[in-house]
Amino acid sequence: MNKLKQLAGDTATYGLGSIVGRAINFLLVPFYTSTQILSVADYGIVSELYAYVAVLNVIYLYGMETAFFRFVSKDPKNADTIFNTSVSSIFFSSLGLSLLLAGFATPIVNWLEFAGQERFIYWFAAILAIDALVAIPFAKLRYERKAGKFVSFRLINIFLNITFNIFFLYFCKNIYTGNFLPGLKPIISLVYNENYSVEYVFISNLLANLAFLPMFAKTFVKVRFGLNWSFLKPMFLYSYPLLFSQLAGVTNEMFSRMTLKKMLPEGFYPGLNSQEALSIFAACYKLSIFMTLAIQAFRFAAEPFFFSNANQKDSKEIYARVYYYFVIVGSFAFLAISLNLDLIKHIFLSNPTYWQGLHVVPILLIANLFLGIYYNISIWFKIKDKTYIGTFISISAAILTIVLNIILIPHFGYEGSAVITLITYFYMSLTVFLIGKKYYPVPYNLKKTAGYFLIAIVLLYVGWHIESSSAVVSQLLKEIPVLLYILIFLVAENRNFRFNGN
Repeated sequence: MNKLKQLAGDTATYGLGSIVGRAINFLLVPFYTSTQILSVADYGIVSELYAYVAVLNVIYLYGMETAFFRFVSKDPKNADTIFNTSVSSIFFSSLGLSLLLAGFATPIVNWLEFAGQERFIYWFAAILAIDALVAIPFAKLRYERKAGKFVSFRLINIFLNITFNIFFLYFCKNIYTGNFLPGLKPIISLVYNENYSVEYVFISNLLANLAFLPMFAKTFVKVRFGLNWSFLKPMFLYSYPLLFSQLAGVTNEMFSRMTLKKMLPEGFYPGLNSQEALSIFAACYKLSIFMTLAIQAFRFAAEPFFFSNANQKDSKEIYARVYYYFVIVGSFAFLAISLNLDLIKHIFLSNPTYWQGLHVVPILLIANLFLGIYYNISIWFKIKDKTYIGTFISISAAILTIVLNIILIPHFGYEGSAVITLITYFYMSLTVFLIGKKYYPVPYNLKKTAGYFLIAIVLLYVGWHIESSSAVVSQLLKEIPVLLYILIFLVAENRNFRFNGN
């Protein structure tokens, strides 16, 4: 139980930074979707381009972050050499990839149907390079359990990104147009381009990322750049299957947003063009962030935790307990968020245009729960150095995602994409579990976790059918199923906490 408390403490620390940071960053969603800031179509551009960036982020890192964890855990005496080799490898590859992107900027923007916007590619080439360069130093902080510094650096980046967005898209825009403080227009004109809109979203990201460089200045000064092939070769052999695995994984998440605009028949949604439909789906997808936050916090803490406990005699029992409580908490999050969407939409999506896509959010929440389960139980193939199995699962899932989206989007729109996301993540979690039973059997309590999930489904169904003439009363009544879930948990787990919670 002490091991679980350690993991819970690390998850809470990373989770605080992740949840607070991402929650603050999530405030950009109501900011962007406000009619005064970006049009529905413009937000679609932001969503589409960042979907491609997510894929490129994986290519820029090519699994080296996980390889660093694995090799430094196995050989802590050579931690400095492993770190220097990892950073050097990322530096040289990122430089090459960014130069390649910049060189092909024109054909890229033409294919994306953003002709004449090569500057988008130049900015993202720099953003991606910086993200990749600081990834290993961030991984080192996690390995050394310097969660405070890790969280602080991430929060500073997020605060800067938000500050620059508000400065350019709100203050500069309104001062320039004379809505307030017209006397500052001559000064603002020095940094503000009235023809820019979505451009300032990307510029803000770039400026915030540049701040990482002084944060890690001391770290980079100590780096001895050079490629130690005795470490780099086995690290690359370990990481390259993860590249394909992670690339396939991000394809599962982002493929619909990358291609919805191109595959959706014009006029599929009355009154909306394809770019606007993409914007609505992307905005509603963002509402599943509350589940994503928990998964991200868990991953930050769990990966080094799992590796460090791999050689313990009771490691499998520890992993089983982690899975057990993860599913319980995830099922609760699914229930609570789904029953509060009517409240959430007023807070985060002030433009009613986006509300027509809210019905896909519960589906996406369940999908993300299964993705979390996959991350939870897939650690075995990293521990057993069988990363090729993860590659097989992720690539087959990516193929499933691509094929089903191509078939279903023209007929079912983004609703089809939401269901496909659920199917894909369920397939991944089921497959990794079945294969894991052969190579690394863990005594997961499937019956009880399935019971908690089914209880959440039933309570959600009940909550959806609670109605009152008063919207306020209806919303309050919907909290009863949420409280019931908590009560069921407390009663059912009372014995475990009484005897094992010391």
